[in-house]
Amino acid sequence: MTASRFGLILVGLLVQNNLLATIWPVGQGKTYETPSQVANLVAKGDTVSIDAGEYVGDVAFWKADQLLLTCPNGQAHLNANGNSAGQKAIWVIQGDDITVEHIEFSHCTVPDKNGAGIRQEGTNLTVRHCHFHDNENGILAGNDANSTILVEYSEFGSNGYGDGYSHNIYVNHVARFIFRYNYSHDSQIGHLVKSRAHQNFILYNRLDSGPGSGVSYEVDLPNGGLSFLIGNQIDQPQDGANSALVSYGQEGLSNPGPHQFYAINNTMVNRKTVGRFFSLNGSAQLFKAWNNLLAGGGDMTSEAALVMDTVRNFLFTDPLDAGFVDVLNGDVHLLSGSPAIDQGLDPEFADTIPLYPAEQYVHPASREGRPQNGLLDIGAYEGPLINATDQEDAGPDIRLWRTGSMLGSQGLQAGDVIECWSLTGQCLMRTNVLQPVIPVQPFVVVIYRHQARMMARLVP
Repeated sequence: MTASRFGLILVGLLVQNNLLATIWPVGQGKTYETPSQVANLVAKGDTVSIDAGEYVGDVAFWKADQLLLTCPNGQAHLNANGNSAGQKAIWVIQGDDITVEHIEFSHCTVPDKNGAGIRQEGTNLTVRHCHFHDNENGILAGNDANSTILVEYSEFGSNGYGDGYSHNIYVNHVARFIFRYNYSHDSQIGHLVKSRAHQNFILYNRLDSGPGSGVSYEVDLPNGGLSFLIGNQIDQPQDGANSALVSYGQEGLSNPGPHQFYAINNTMVNRKTVGRFFSLNGSAQLFKAWNNLLAGGGDMTSEAALVMDTVRNFLFTDPLDAGFVDVLNGDVHLLSGSPAIDQGLDPEFADTIPLYPAEQYVHPASREGRPQNGLLDIGAYEGPLINATDQEDAGPDIRLWRTGSMLGSQGLQAGDVIECWSLTGQCLMRTNVLQPVIPVQPFVVVIYRHQARMMARLVP
């Protein structure tokens, strides 16, 4: 059989599979009025389309692969009212490659005190535009060394039994955990984010709590691994249950290495008078912390990693000195007179993974491209425009802003080849430069014209 004929047969099979996929409408007055009524009927690749509204006490196991579970017209609220599937969660997801969108999960309790909105038992899960609140866990993901958990554009609040063992989100030993553009707050004596994943990408989130929740760590990565904390707003209340905001490796570096922790352009506020911003395992191979804006009491770290690479981290004992818009009410954007303006340095790459903060969080649970306002500012947010620079076009697919040190001080020549990389280390584009680009300043950031902003570097 020729390769072309084989390709046509393969395409035909894929089209046939898509045609066989079923959309299952769920809602009041329809054949199936609750999600649980279709949970045992769906097959691989199906979509369950759930109308907006409240579904009280409805819980389910999802066992088929490649499902899309979504609400197309708002948000469907699964109010467990103390109920659970298998004494585990509102939804126990056992199928692989499942996506959950626009669903609200609340009020799950179980005898073991760890009832979750979602209990993930399959391989690979994507959650976006969801809301988890008043459960004993928001999401609880089990051990699967082949799994990637992606959570984005979602809110987690007031989850936790109150015993310190349940959290807003708790990911066990999976291959990769990506948590971006989320709002996690007010966990009940638990952590806002806890992950034992081998690789962690905690990007552009708001992690904070008001008084009274007794929140513990804002971020806990207890078993180390390759971890990135970039562009987050992190705020610890005065009555928090722990003295540190972010913990790395404090239950032992048992994950596969490398045990490297990158903390880049975060804004962190400690409303306690004592404590530390980063609690580190002293056996970690590398702690690279650049351009972090730290405000409040305490020290930057508990102890040193084997290699410490700390550059341009600004620490203000009095948060009012940092030049925030309204730090008392949680707005840590920069005023035009902030000492953090134009003081950042380009953190470049960790191997093929770009560290430059190309985005910033937008409240609630969203994001935007980080403005390219001259030199990079310290912290999670770019301040008001001071020294604008022009942009140069370099072909139909990319734009070059004269603002970062990815491509060197000599600019680009016609015929140069550049690559664009995602924040999770994937090469997304390779292109030739069509005309010379000479930057005014000694660095350049490349922005891909599709949805996400990327970083680029010149191919040797």
